[in-house]
Amino acid sequence: MAQIKKMVPVDHPGTFITEELEARNWQQVDLAYILGMSVQQLNPLLNGKANITPDMAAALGDAFDMPADFFANLQKLYDLSNAKPVDPGVRTRAQWVSVFPLRDMIKRGWIEDTEPGLLDLQMMRFFGKNRVEDIPFIGNAAVVPSHAAKKSTGYDTITAPQYAWLHRVMKIAEAVSAPLYSENNLRNSLQKIRAHLLDKDDLIHIPAILRNAGVRFVLVEHLPGSKIDGVCVWINGQPAIGMSTRLDRFDNFAFVLRHEIEHVLRGDGRDETFAPLDEIGENIKFDSSEGPDEERLANDAAAEFCIPRHQLNSFLLRKGQFISEQDVLAFAARMEIHPAIVVGQVQHKRQKYNWLRKYQTGIREYLMDWKFIDGWGRQCPTGL
Repeated sequence: MAQIKKMVPVDHPGTFITEELEARNWQQVDLAYILGMSVQQLNPLLNGKANITPDMAAALGDAFDMPADFFANLQKLYDLSNAKPVDPGVRTRAQWVSVFPLRDMIKRGWIEDTEPGLLDLQMMRFFGKNRVEDIPFIGNAAVVPSHAAKKSTGYDTITAPQYAWLHRVMKIAEAVSAPLYSENNLRNSLQKIRAHLLDKDDLIHIPAILRNAGVRFVLVEHLPGSKIDGVCVWINGQPAIGMSTRLDRFDNFAFVLRHEIEHVLRGDGRDETFAPLDEIGENIKFDSSEGPDEERLANDAAAEFCIPRHQLNSFLLRKGQFISEQDVLAFAARMEIHPAIVVGQVQHKRQKYNWLRKYQTGIREYLMDWKFIDGWGRQCPTGL
């Protein structure tokens, strides 16, 4: 962090005024007469016992034929030079707050609100760095290469709040015990995971299914201003999936989950510690050719997983422009999937996001029994 600069001692403005009187061969009584006051009223200012007020600065300016700002600035410099020592934490906290959402990180218990020296130490530990200068955004270090799937800012950037969220996911994932990752076990678990997407009450079983395949699952509330839905991270060669349930919708949860599973299956980000930081909002285009190959492949796998595309396209073609709620319920039953996922897929296909909106109710509460959840009033203990 930058060093605090010490103020150079400055004489009281009265010293300058006294010197100016001598230069002009004026007596105190002359200046008192010019200002329209008594010598007794003027003495405290010349002796450093009274300050120059704005009115006095204007009067002195006229008396000496100088700008009033000159005298006002003399007083300002003197006041600053005599200000009490600044809390060293002000600069330290300002530098962190200007980059990372520090208050939210403290509020959520990611770090403690403590003295400046320990704040630097905590932030280094949080980000796994030995020096402040090695922390991206605050120092000169670059973010580990990744392909950030963020429609609004491109595919090659990551923001400071997202970087902090990512490290919280990694910290919690380190505490999750799981067997060695098995790609075969994870592939064989896909249908079981999909079966649990039929009922909200079954969602709580999904984290355990993933863990049995060697994939750790963590839920971390997103930080304000950080549009992020999920990530695949690698800890000592073992995969973990972090999700934020930012939109808190059944269809978004299912899509993001399968999207991140595909990153795990493909080993995306294994060499860089983490794969894409995914923002999968309402307006994502499943069939888009934009972005890195791994993102498009993950999108394809997620869309096919939720509802096979040929089945969805056939349904849309048969029903035409008008699809009733009963049509949705019947199709969802045939697909053995929750109706909210059908609604979400149709909304995306036809760009009608208010259609049957009542099915897009929250699912996060059905996952709250999972131990590794951080946010929404809960803190997952990890230590520093």
